Amino acid sequence: MLATAHPGRGARASGKSRTVQARCVRDNRLADALQTRAFGALRVSPGARRYHDGQRAREVGCNPALRRLGSRLVGILHGCLKTRTLYDEAAAWSHHAQTQPT
Repeated sequence: MLATAHPGRGARASGKSRTVQARCVRDNRLADALQTRAFGALRVSPGARRYHDGQRAREVGCNPALRRLGSRLVGILHGCLKTRTLYDEAAAWSHHAQTQPT
């Protein structure tokens, strides 16, 4: 799921040319849905807020920080589905809480 949400490399030949040009391929609807979900998570999840604020503290722009948060949320969802466990806020963001200065 994560691979379809981010820009990837696609190749296509043009005309009779033998050279192949690279182009970015991504699922815009999935990317928009992840960004919307990440924005909503900022209000209800303290771990997501800390992660986003940490990204912003590293001078990452607002939209890239939301994209990274969305990717992180997909990773957490994948882990929950893989291990068949319920989402636990403390477990999901525990390693990010340890790296942040208090």
